[in-house]
Amino acid sequence: MKIEIIPCLQDNYSYLIIDNKKKIACVIDPSESKPIIEYLEKNEIKLKFILNTHHHYDHVGGNKKLKNLYKAKVLGFEGDKNRIPEIDICLKDNEIWKFENFVSKIIHIPGHTLGHIGFYFHKEKSIFTGDTLFSLGCGKIFEGTYSQMFNSINRIKKLPLNTKIYCGHEYTDQNSKFCLLHDQNNQKLKDKIKEISEKLKRKIPTIPSTIKDEMECNIFLKSKNLETFSKLRDLKDNF
Repeated sequence: MKIEIIPCLQDNYSYLIIDNKKKIACVIDPSESKPIIEYLEKNEIKLKFILNTHHHYDHVGGNKKLKNLYKAKVLGFEGDKNRIPEIDICLKDNEIWKFENFVSKIIHIPGHTLGHIGFYFHKEKSIFTGDTLFSLGCGKIFEGTYSQMFNSINRIKKLPLNTKIYCGHEYTDQNSKFCLLHDQNNQKLKDKIKEISEKLKRKIPTIPSTIKDEMECNIFLKSKNLETFSKLRDLKDNF
């Protein structure tokens, strides 16, 4: 399987998970349809499924056009069945979703929204976290509670250390500045910031990160209790 990062809108990332042998793919969080269609057509790949982490428009904006063009099925959390456009298949927490060589565990990770889920592709050692966990950050809490978000990122933290994290936005540079402000003696964070800077200079994504990197450098994942996490989340909202 190949994972292709598709930049969308201003700073969103959509992702194609591609079975190169069968020339079929799933797309995760299609913010818009145009760049995804361009990649699929150029590489003669058939889109089979559209996987949505949550209902926000910048993650589902391409659903309708992609579904109509490729007759693809739309997947989302059962609790968001009335909010995800064109949804066909409702998913449950801890469910294993399979289609041919595509296999993903569904992980309910509320906080940013109440119906937010992550897609954990075990064979690919990759999790798609939408707007719950970012590289060096976590999502704003729009619908859920601090406790829900804290529990959600800690649930992700329990995955194997080499798990790659594919998030919904290119926020890493700004997140790194906030982390450094509150963790000034973290040499691993400073080293990671250098890597981030080099990638951005070359105009390539800073994604994916890994669970290991985030546990060492992301101050939200390093928070040992809900009180500390909540204070940091409030500070980040005004950063």
